[in-house]
Amino acid sequence: MADTATVTKTLEATLVDPTAHKERKLRETVATYQDALEAAFDSEANTRSEINDLVTGYDLTSYAKDALKQYVPQLEYSYDADELAEDHPVRFTHRGLQIDHSSTRAHEFCWRVPQAGYGTGFWVPLQINPEQKPLWFDLLDGTASAGEFRLTQHRASWTLHVTVKYSVKEPEVPDDPTHIGFDVGESTLLTGCALQHDAPTDPFLFDGSRARRIRKEMYTTLKRLQERDSADWRIQWRFEHFQNALTDIVEKSTTQAVEYACQFESPVIVLEDLSYIQERLDYSAHLNRRLHSWAFAQLISRLEDKALEASVPVEFVPPAYTSKTCHECGHIGSRSSQAEFKCTNPDCWVTEYQADINAAANIARRADPWGESVPWKTGHDDSPRNGSPCDRALERREESRNPRQMTLSEYSSETSSSDETTPVGSTAADSK
Repeated sequence: MADTATVTKTLEATLVDPTAHKERKLRETVATYQDALEAAFDSEANTRSEINDLVTGYDLTSYAKDALKQYVPQLEYSYDADELAEDHPVRFTHRGLQIDHSSTRAHEFCWRVPQAGYGTGFWVPLQINPEQKPLWFDLLDGTASAGEFRLTQHRASWTLHVTVKYSVKEPEVPDDPTHIGFDVGESTLLTGCALQHDAPTDPFLFDGSRARRIRKEMYTTLKRLQERDSADWRIQWRFEHFQNALTDIVEKSTTQAVEYACQFESPVIVLEDLSYIQERLDYSAHLNRRLHSWAFAQLISRLEDKALEASVPVEFVPPAYTSKTCHECGHIGSRSSQAEFKCTNPDCWVTEYQADINAAANIARRADPWGESVPWKTGHDDSPRNGSPCDRALERREESRNPRQMTLSEYSSETSSSDETTPVGSTAADSK
């Protein structure tokens, strides 16, 4: 039996023009839920039984009350919240989800809004994201399982979010794979580079300047609010605003990265294992703040999930020296700037190269079991580790099909028409 993996995704739908009566019921549900949440939170209750005693008297369904029993302890232990925001969504456990479908309706899917009391729930049509339509059908036939679902009010509109889990087949590594390395950075958020015929091919770069601006604004804004002793809910609201913007960047960049990989035959995505990168960083307070504020793990996790959905295998390799090693000869080089790598080996045709593309090519090459084990450096034992007579780390590679220098200025002229790419960047593994 083929191995399978579980993928989690959030479905989003907009409630379509509820009638005045249904609108009133929705607002009453939100108000009642907010009252119950505040009562449970202010009481500092931290067990399910204590919270149950507090929310029993509220006119809510058991699905909402059960969700409160799970969520309120998280506010204290997971989020360390001192004060509640005013726009918490109404949460329901998965047991209360009812979806109906009919192809004869203008809006095919409908959701039954849970209400306290027998037979008091009502149906509301949903406007769904067309790209997520297959997963809504999977929910109906049981192929996908529902988790918690949430109702959120945005001024005059209402949104339903449903967490779903479903299984996908673990992709198998092809016999003749095209390895595509991805380097995670700050100035250049994602740099991809495929290896074809042992040469870097058609690189991909996603600009990180917008994410960098958002992180800077988030830091200064939150610091200013804290200095003014603003209410915790206001600080949390602004924090969530910035986080949502960063999440949007993560989604766009990883989607484009997987699309880039899929254009090659038999692709295999190769990523650095950055599990402990944030714990190992210890620079100035300013640099730590900039690097820690970016969720490297979130970016890599979403890239891995989307690759899995696209049936593209993912491999992880050690990150050491990927940004400081020449992808062609394996020698340690230098970086005169964040965007430019220079090889110091006089026998290598590479003299200067775009630094992030060089790092991505190194990452891709490390997935090859015959590739280099450590960078070539005096004092290292680079003897073969697999019983082979020689190791490619010390072997003179054949000159690439197109041995031209990928310089910063040259790459800039090639990509000047793209809004999402930039040749400027630093790598997350520079400190390794």
